[in-house]
Amino acid sequence: MEDQKTQDAIRRKARSESLLESQGLLINPGLPLIGIDDETAPRRPEEIAYRALCLLPIAGRGCGLEPDDEAAMVANHGLGAHFTPAERAYIKDPSTPDPVRVQFCWQFESAWVLLWALGYIEEGLSPPREVCDVHRAYEFAADRPGDRFLEDAKPVNFSEVLDQADLAYRMHWAVRQAWMTGADLPEDINPSIVYERNYALSWLIESDVNWDDVQADT
Repeated sequence: MEDQKTQDAIRRKARSESLLESQGLLINPGLPLIGIDDETAPRRPEEIAYRALCLLPIAGRGCGLEPDDEAAMVANHGLGAHFTPAERAYIKDPSTPDPVRVQFCWQFESAWVLLWALGYIEEGLSPPREVCDVHRAYEFAADRPGDRFLEDAKPVNFSEVLDQADLAYRMHWAVRQAWMTGADLPEDINPSIVYERNYALSWLIESDVNWDDVQADT
């Protein structure tokens, strides 16, 4: 007899596949269920908050954020000890090539997912078509110095995180298949956004994995 966790995962998979089919995307019935591993567990809100706060200035640096604004956010929220090794290396290297800067800039989309998980994006995650509201994402933190960012958070239910993680995982597979076969993607699918969502959501449900070590593969 299947336990409740497995039953929920089966229903989650079916919902995701139905949505992908309605969008004209391929599905792979053989992909594993999401949310049944022993390692699957919610992150602490404080951990999510610091990760989101670190991503905002890091992504902002890639997109041309003024150094003074970056420094102010780092100081106001005490982020110095919370950057990953890869982020510290990026911060210290003034000669980072443009492709790497662009890659970090895309992490605004990962930050947006974490802001959603903290309850800041009340309208939910929209289809991965248009880039997130970068200014709004930045202001969520810039307007809340010190501990207020965490105090104002209203984290969503973990089941909602699992639903989105399942969808992002299967959508990422479909995007990769389209890329490998040269097939066209629907106009409302941006591959870079899909990748960042899968990355952030994978981190959110794998509580024992460090940010730099997330395997957002399919």
